[in-house]
Amino acid sequence: MNTGYMSGFGNEFATEAVAGTLPVGRNSPQKVAHGLYAEQLTGTAFTAPRHANRRSWLYRIRPAAMHGAFEPYAPGSAEAPTFHEDFGDGPVTPDQLRWDPLPMPSGDAQVDFVDGLFTMAGNGGSAAGTGVGIHMYAANASMRGRFFYSADGELLIVPQQGRLRLATELGVLDLEPQEIAVVPRGVRFRVELPDGVARGYVCENYGALLKLPDLGPIGSNGLANPRDFLTPVAAWEDAEGDF
Repeated sequence: MNTGYMSGFGNEFATEAVAGTLPVGRNSPQKVAHGLYAEQLTGTAFTAPRHANRRSWLYRIRPAAMHGAFEPYAPGSAEAPTFHEDFGDGPVTPDQLRWDPLPMPSGDAQVDFVDGLFTMAGNGGSAAGTGVGIHMYAANASMRGRFFYSADGELLIVPQQGRLRLATELGVLDLEPQEIAVVPRGVRFRVELPDGVARGYVCENYGALLKLPDLGPIGSNGLANPRDFLTPVAAWEDAEGDF
């Protein structure tokens, strides 16, 4: 699997893992090089204005539409899931609250990124199209033979301990503490743990797409510039199996 990055927040990129794959001057040819399938992932309305339009054309070994039945998944039990967006039950305490980091999985338990997600707080939800979910994760195993995506919103991942490797439909992202990563809504991915264990935070954004804040009062020297944000280059793996 090829890895690498291009820089620029919201830029237009073209990248190919095998030379000669990208069609020149076309976006959806009837026949794609190497017998691949052409698909478009759309993160905004089809008629969104140019400055707000987010979409990616992919040329793939197998189309994303080739899948079995999806199942909603949340760690914990059906009666009390630990990863959720149900923020409206019961009165909210006015007391100040804070929490310690989640304990690492103990014993022989193998807990991957998804199984290690735990919802701490949030507001709004995917049905309302506004608000955020605030989650934490603690894991000691890489995801094997399984993939995950949020149908509800973008996932902003902030590692606190341990590196993460995010193998996404759009390429591979290597992430370590003091960095953040955003996985767009609907993009499937797998999380591997190069250090064996990992712990951190996840913000699930149910509202408008994340964007860089205006400089405003902090002046021309922003804390982060568009060039500081990296996008993965094309990557692929050809594996058969029941995932």
